[in-house]
Amino acid sequence: METKPIYSLRGTELSCIRDDRVLFEGLAFELRSGQVLLLEGKNGSGKTSLLRILCGFREPDSGQVLWCGDAINDSEYYADMAYIGHLDGVKKELTVFENLKISLALGRSGHYTIQQALSKVHLSGYDDALVQALSAGQKRRLSLARLLITQNIVWILDEPFTSLDKQGIALIETLMTEHCANGGMIILTSHHDIELHSVDVQRIILS
Repeated sequence: METKPIYSLRGTELSCIRDDRVLFEGLAFELRSGQVLLLEGKNGSGKTSLLRILCGFREPDSGQVLWCGDAINDSEYYADMAYIGHLDGVKKELTVFENLKISLALGRSGHYTIQQALSKVHLSGYDDALVQALSAGQKRRLSLARLLITQNIVWILDEPFTSLDKQGIALIETLMTEHCANGGMIILTSHHDIELHSVDVQRIILS
């Protein structure tokens, strides 16, 4: 049996200052393959700022982020990471299929084809639909389908359940559980109480 590699993402003594206000300091964590890190806290507590640091969009004011022991800027981290933010990140003037073709061209092929991913997120038959004609929930599921067609170990998700109904939330939780079972890891913010059975979920509460 093939042994899956173990990856690790570690933050050490992280701090973030915005507008002369300390959002957090001395923050540390270690996330390994198969685990989830849930960031909790009120609006303005620094959740999105921490995600931006973990994505490499901004530098921490102190501390560092390490991918498999190396600083993220000196590793393959950016090729191994995928980010879905508050906005869906899809182009409304293109079709569903065209949006996913662009994502596939920019990343490494994942476990699912475009058609398989659309089936997984319950968008089969929408290939030629313009994104601007989709509902908010459908746009959200399309943005998450991008994670299935590309090969990324780390999923960083900012409020992934926005605009989803109960069925959509359950669907995304299933996909997240599957990703962890395959050796992936997930960092997310959510106001929704997630249910990820058999997954090791760590929590950081920012205040």
